[in-house]
Amino acid sequence: MLALTATRERDETKIGNVRRSFMATLTLRPIVIVAAACIVLAWATIDRVCAEESPVRIVVLGDSLTAGYGVPAIDAFPAKLGFALRTRGQSAEVTNAGVSGNTAAMGLARLNRSIPNDTDAVILELGANDMLRGFDPDVTRAALATILRNLEARRVVVLLCGVRTQPSLGDEYKSAFAAMFSGLASEHNVLFYPAFDDAFVDDAQLKQLDGLHPTAAGIEAVVTRILPKVEALIDRARRRNR
Repeated sequence: MLALTATRERDETKIGNVRRSFMATLTLRPIVIVAAACIVLAWATIDRVCAEESPVRIVVLGDSLTAGYGVPAIDAFPAKLGFALRTRGQSAEVTNAGVSGNTAAMGLARLNRSIPNDTDAVILELGANDMLRGFDPDVTRAALATILRNLEARRVVVLLCGVRTQPSLGDEYKSAFAAMFSGLASEHNVLFYPAFDDAFVDDAQLKQLDGLHPTAAGIEAVVTRILPKVEALIDRARRRNR
């Protein structure tokens, strides 16, 4: 009888231990789940912050207006733009892919060489030389449209810039180019800056002696005017990368 009682007491003790262990597990499980959730949220927050702080890689694909024709390299548009963005607290790297004399078709021909795979955004400024040489606007449009389709397929956001460079073929010709630029921007849903040279083209003090290219001060004027559009471009690039 005593042996039976002792056995029963041992069994009850084991059952009690199992119950306590089970209850402890139930108590700890929510804590573990909450802790794990906090860790996951913390990692997600860190990743998001890092993504926001990582520099947006911008390439300026253009002609002599952006390449820095007639001015020191530090006064070229990409260099001045990069400096202006940094002073405004923007994390961005701006690369100069401007080539003097390039038409839109020439820019298309070198597109894949000029735009690295890790590019986030492109400022596209081509067409001024097409105007000066009297090209049919449809020819320029076709080249620019192909560039825009290529960049869209690569998930690169674009700021398309028109130009006001004065050709000798009359106002109708100039208007056709203006309509071509704005039409492309609407068709491809890209950001649009109507006239890259608008900040200096009417001010002789901001132009070089050739009357076409900006001085360092002229480039500074361009940067000041275009900066809000570039910041919108950076914002669009960050949203696309999330």
